[in-house]
Amino acid sequence: MTIKVGDKLPEAKFRVMTAEGPQVKTTDDVFKGKKVALFAVPGAYTGTCHKMHLPSIFLNAYAIKGKGVDTIAIVSVNDAFVMNAWKRDTDQRDEATFLADGNAEFTKAIGMELDASGNGLGIRSKRYSMLVEDGVVKKFNLEPAPGKVEVSGGDTLLGQL
Repeated sequence: MTIKVGDKLPEAKFRVMTAEGPQVKTTDDVFKGKKVALFAVPGAYTGTCHKMHLPSIFLNAYAIKGKGVDTIAIVSVNDAFVMNAWKRDTDQRDEATFLADGNAEFTKAIGMELDASGNGLGIRSKRYSMLVEDGVVKKFNLEPAPGKVEVSGGDTLLGQL
């Protein structure tokens, strides 16, 4: 299944870091009854993700939330420890929830897996952004090339709100 506008997100589990260590959050925990701006990146700390995609999200975070978005979420096929370190290093105003999809369970369930094993990265996520309301995809912006941020950045999603 490749996710599209109008689809309900499938049930999946993410890991998030808490003071007690990694905890599970389901898709319902993240999306049910909420308006969520979800941004997916191929990998934490990778060049385009770190230097282009995340800045586009955080530069627009206040405005995105000002348009009624409850949660800004960033998902990557990395473990909770890496995602927590990346949040610490990039999210200075605590504006986003960083979701670890370490086994690509969510990514595969929505058909957004990217085989980057040729570059030594294994299975990753394609780069995209989506607006999700109560678990249903309302806007979906799939980046045609994983090394670019032309349609999946915070500015694009903000313009769609």
